[in-house]
Amino acid sequence: MDVELLEIRQFMGQFPPFDGLSDELLDAIAERVEVSYFKTGSEILELNDIVSELCFIRSGAVEVYRRQGELYNRLGEGDIFGHFSLLRNHKVRFPAQAIEDTLIYFIPNDVFQRLCEEDDNFADFVELERPRLETVAEQQKKSNDMMVTRIRKLVTRYPVMVASTTSLQQVAQQINDAQASAAIVLTQCTGSPRYSFQDSEGAKWKMVGIFTDSDFRTRVVAEGLSPQTAIGDVASSHLITIQSDASIYEAMLTMLRNNVHHLPVLYRQRPVGVVHLSDIIRYETHSGLYLVSNVFNQSSAQGLAKLAPDVSAAFVRMVQEGANSQMVGSALSTVGRSFFRRLLELAEAELGPPPVPYCFMVNGSMARNEQSIVTDQDNALILSDDFIPEEHDAYFYALAKFVSDGLDACGYTYCKGDIMATNQEWRQPLSVWKDYFGDWISNPTPKKLLQSSIFFDLDSIYGEEHFVETLQDLIARRAAESPLFLAAMARNALNRTPPLGFFRTFVMEKDGKHNNSINLKRRGTAPMVDLIRIHALACGSKAQNTFQRLKDISDTQLLAPGVSDKLSYAFEFLCMTRLRHQMIDIQEDREPDNNIEPENVEDSERHTLKDAFHVLSNAQKFLKFRYPVPAQRQRH
Repeated sequence: MDVELLEIRQFMGQFPPFDGLSDELLDAIAERVEVSYFKTGSEILELNDIVSELCFIRSGAVEVYRRQGELYNRLGEGDIFGHFSLLRNHKVRFPAQAIEDTLIYFIPNDVFQRLCEEDDNFADFVELERPRLETVAEQQKKSNDMMVTRIRKLVTRYPVMVASTTSLQQVAQQINDAQASAAIVLTQCTGSPRYSFQDSEGAKWKMVGIFTDSDFRTRVVAEGLSPQTAIGDVASSHLITIQSDASIYEAMLTMLRNNVHHLPVLYRQRPVGVVHLSDIIRYETHSGLYLVSNVFNQSSAQGLAKLAPDVSAAFVRMVQEGANSQMVGSALSTVGRSFFRRLLELAEAELGPPPVPYCFMVNGSMARNEQSIVTDQDNALILSDDFIPEEHDAYFYALAKFVSDGLDACGYTYCKGDIMATNQEWRQPLSVWKDYFGDWISNPTPKKLLQSSIFFDLDSIYGEEHFVETLQDLIARRAAESPLFLAAMARNALNRTPPLGFFRTFVMEKDGKHNNSINLKRRGTAPMVDLIRIHALACGSKAQNTFQRLKDISDTQLLAPGVSDKLSYAFEFLCMTRLRHQMIDIQEDREPDNNIEPENVEDSERHTLKDAFHVLSNAQKFLKFRYPVPAQRQRH
C-alpha cells in the first residue's frame, strides 16, 4: 500500500464508525476511495439524485438540508452522510452543500454494504432498522479497555526512519525535529525477507534496527563516538515489533516480556509508528484503578486536591473509549468514595478516634453509583444513639468540616442547598434519622417531598454500615405501604418535564447564561431518576442504582412488558449525551456543565434525543394514573 492510501486509512481509522474496523476492512476502504474537491457553495448531493457512495468529510464543512430547503444538520471533519439513502432507495433525501472548501472521500456502495455485513458496530452506527434508542444504548454497553483497544490508537505520528548509512548527527537532528525518542534504521534489500516493505517510490527497504535517545547516552556519548559515525554501526539489531491491530494490553506484555521501552508498530510489514512504554503508562494511569490507588497514597488533603486533574483525565478517557454510563458513573463514584474515605482517615488521624460510633452517609448520584464529572456534595452523618451533643458534637462538626473542605478542594463543590454533614440538621443520631424518614413518608408536604427525593438515594461511605441499612429497610417497608406518599411523590415528579413542545420540537432554556440550550440533568436525567425511584419504592426495592431499580421493577411486573427496557435505553442515552457534552467541554478548556445546544448535536443524536425525551414524557403521564391520590384524602 502506497503512502497516500496509508494516510487515508490512518486518518479514517480515527473516527467512528471506522475506528473499530479491522485493518482488513480499512484496507478495503482505502483501496476503493475516490477523492473529490468541492468549492464553497457547490452542491455535493442534490435532491432525488441517485447515490452510489458513502460520503466522508476529510476536511471542510458541509450543510445538509431537508426537502423544503431548511437546514437539517451541519457536518465537519470525520463526519459521514449519504448513508440513509444507501440503506433505502439510493435517492438523495437530504441535499448537501459545501459551506467551506471541502475534500470528500467517496466510498463505493459495495464496500459500504460489505462493512454493514461484516462489522456489527458499523451496521449499528449507520442503520436505523432497530429502534434508535435500543441500537445506541446497546452499542454504548460495550466496553473498550486495554484488552480490546488497538495499539494503533496510541500512534500519533509517523516514525522517524533513516538509512543505515546516515550519520549520528543527522539522525539526532531528525529525532529532535520530529520531537520523537527513537529512529527506525533501514537498509535497501531485494527479495521478501522479514521486516521488508516498499516505499511510495517503489524502493524496497528492510528494518534492521532501532536507535533510541537512551542509546545516544550509552552507545555514543559514553563511548566517545564521532558524530559522523553511521547509525548502522551502533543501532540495536534486536527488533521487537507489534502489529497495529494488536491490543494495548498485548503491546504492554510484549514490552515487559522483552525488556524494551520502544516498540515499532507495523501495518503488515510497514512501520507506521513507534510506541514508548510511557505512552502505555500514560494511557493506563488515566484509569480509575490507578486513581484509587493514588488517592490512598496521599498523606494530606493538599495532596488529594492535586489529583483533581487526574479525575478529569480519567473521565475523558473513559468516555472517549466507549464506556457506557454505568461504567463511567460507577468509576467516578468509586473514585469519589476513595476521596471521602481517605479524607476521613486523615481527619481521624488529626482529631483522634471518634467518641461514639458513626456512619458517614452519601446521597444523590454517588449513592446511586451514577456520578458525572459535574457534581457537588450531598452527605450526612448518622451517629450512634449514645451521642451526647454537648460532649460529642464539636468533634463531629470538625470531622464534617475537614471532609467537606477537603472535598471542595478536590473538585466536589459545596452543596448549594447545604445538604452536608456540616449542617447540624444532617448530623444526628440514628433514632432522629428514623423519625425524619418516618415523618417524611407520613406527612408528605412539599418541603418533605424534596428531602425525600434527596435522602432516599443513600449509601454508606465509611463507618457503621448497618446504620444506613436500617434506614434503607425502613424506606422500603414504609413507602410501599403508603399510597398517599407515593401519590404525592408522583405529582412532585411532574414538576420537571422534558423539553418537548408541539410536534416534539425542543423547548429551550431562557435563563440568560444558558439561553437557547437544554439542561440535560434538570430536564432529562433527574426527572427520569425521580420517576424510576417512585416505582422502585412502590415495589419495595432496596436498590439505589437506577438501572438496578429498573431490574427490580421489571421482576415485579409493576409496569407493562417492555416499559422498563424503554426507560433503561432512554436513561442510558440521556446520561451518555450529558457525559459526552461534559467531555467536550473539558477538551476545549471550558467549565463542564449540563447544558447542550441542540444545533451543535449531530442529526442522528438529535433525533434519538427526542425519542428519549418522548419516553420520559410518556412515563411521567403514566405516573399520576398509576399512583392516584387515595379517595379518603381527596374528600378532605
